Amino acid sequence: MKVIWKFGNDISTDHIYPGRYMATVLPTETPQYAFADIPELNKLLNEGGAKTTKLIVAGENFGTGSSREQAVSALVGCNVIVIAKSFARIFFQNSINLGLKTVICPEIDAEVGDELEITDLKVINRTKNKEYSTVPIPTARKKIVDAGGLISYTRMRLVNK
Repeated sequence: MKVIWKFGNDISTDHIYPGRYMATVLPTETPQYAFADIPELNKLLNEGGAKTTKLIVAGENFGTGSSREQAVSALVGCNVIVIAKSFARIFFQNSINLGLKTVICPEIDAEVGDELEITDLKVINRTKNKEYSTVPIPTARKKIVDAGGLISYTRMRLVNK
């Protein structure tokens, strides 16, 4: 998978989903506003809809700021995977609850266009021929993300009782 965008540290939920769009809360509508203030990235994220997985790499504290779920919802709707050195606590929990694929990789080194492979324990930068260890999330949380979020996971558990 190729990296489509690289961020530094402290990308806030307002960067991800600008506050002026907060009246829009439907998961089917939020993706169009993902990174709305970065038109080039917004276009990349919305091209191909949710059919194409997009990969973003970031530094530390990705998702800092408010607890707005729309920031996560917008990325889920764009079928984004975020690899970051670290995530803000509330953003990370919202990611689990809504099924956003996030990878904590404290030493990640990647540029736009780099080809990355993600496994359970590492990220492999095929372009640079380097490997970086990841911080695995607990099994219970991984099951929630893999199910598509907390609501999907709960439904699945209730049906399979």
